[in-house]
Amino acid sequence: MSETISHASNSGTSSTCTPTPCVPSSLDAVPHPRIAATPSARPHRFRSRIGVGLAGGFYPAPHRYELYLSAHCPLSLRVSITHGLLGLKDSVATTLLALPADTPSAFASLRGAYEATWHHYDGPLTAPALCDRWSGRVVSNHTPDILRDLGDLFADRAGSCHSPLRPAELAADIDALRDLLDRDVTPGAPPQERSAALDLLNGQLAAGPYALGKELTAADVDLWVALVPLEAAQDLSSYALLQDYVRRLDAHPAFHRHL
Repeated sequence: MSETISHASNSGTSSTCTPTPCVPSSLDAVPHPRIAATPSARPHRFRSRIGVGLAGGFYPAPHRYELYLSAHCPLSLRVSITHGLLGLKDSVATTLLALPADTPSAFASLRGAYEATWHHYDGPLTAPALCDRWSGRVVSNHTPDILRDLGDLFADRAGSCHSPLRPAELAADIDALRDLLDRDVTPGAPPQERSAALDLLNGQLAAGPYALGKELTAADVDLWVALVPLEAAQDLSSYALLQDYVRRLDAHPAFHRHL
């Protein structure tokens, strides 16, 4: 099956972690001639898919792919929890990027993947990143695509491409909730918009134990990760259902507050 690399310049606000406060999701802190020469360069988007595209994309195979995740990064936390919920520990490897001095080999390996993907690549290296061990290249550093590929193409060992975390009938609602969280439930969101979003989410949990009803879905990964820092800062004191929700999922073995 043919394999292709898809490139798109510049990044959105919800696909990769920026250098701060998610340290160190970019390799700007690591001495490197090409990176140091362009300190203002924006992250480059790699958006190939597993098994998707006219040429077939990258073939889905156990042990072929590796996830690079950044410590203290909410996007990496989303990917890590999804990885755990889908039971992919033995199929898709993970590598954690902590401080460059603490994980030099991990940073060097990710740098090599970016440079193998784009000749003379001189932009910052971001995480989350899904890499192909066979070719040594980056498949994607676009978080929504990574989450969909993990769920749709690795979840069902029987060969189905329907993820238990992203049922077809809820796909549009999952995407809509993610957009709401990324826009209005962030540290930089205007207080009025954030309060309105939290009111809506708190009321929604009155209809069921999870974000979209009776079953745990990908929406719960997004919602829980967004709410955890607010709960830690005691900003959910007026939202009893959201507080209870965060604490209930705390007890789930796949959910964790930090990488």
